Amino acid sequence: MATLRHEFYETDEIVNISVFDRGADPAQVAVHFEPRKLTYTHGEKSLVLEPLKGQIDPAASQFAVGKVKVEIRLAKMNAGRWGGLIGDSPDPLANSAASTTTTTRVPSRKNWDGITTQILSGEKEKTTEEDPNVGGDSTLNEFFQKIFKDADPDTQRAMMKSYQESGGTTLSTNWEEVKKGPVDVKPPAGAEWKKWN
Repeated sequence: MATLRHEFYETDEIVNISVFDRGADPAQVAVHFEPRKLTYTHGEKSLVLEPLKGQIDPAASQFAVGKVKVEIRLAKMNAGRWGGLIGDSPDPLANSAASTTTTTRVPSRKNWDGITTQILSGEKEKTTEEDPNVGGDSTLNEFFQKIFKDADPDTQRAMMKSYQESGGTTLSTNWEEVKKGPVDVKPPAGAEWKKWN
């Protein structure tokens, strides 16, 4: 049997393994998950990783077949870094967890639109009271329009004069300060003011 080249990276919750098996047929790929063992087979090709450095949850582990490689995602039973893929490090769950074995087949097509809709529908939209950045510029404009509408004539005059004379870089509500002279242009840090003709 031919052995396959593979690479991995990990987070505290998962180990992601890339098995380089160009043109793998999804119908013929089988991945067998066990708490401390992973077996990948595709025709005459195979990859066996045993013992895994830590224990995985076979039911939550999954894989996806691509054109160049097969991505295998192992769900860790205990959060934390393994530092390697295989090894004889002590497994804290070996005595407490019942041994479970699962073989998973990946569907040939994923409904990404359905997944995206499900994720987006699960997120509750925030209000401007919860997050003042919600809505971006339109919310900011509404806020300034409300201040302008509710302000006295001197405050409105100060807002108009400071905004126009500064090229939109300053907005002041203090008429006593603004009426003394022209309002300076103050671009944001790292920006340069240029006058367009």
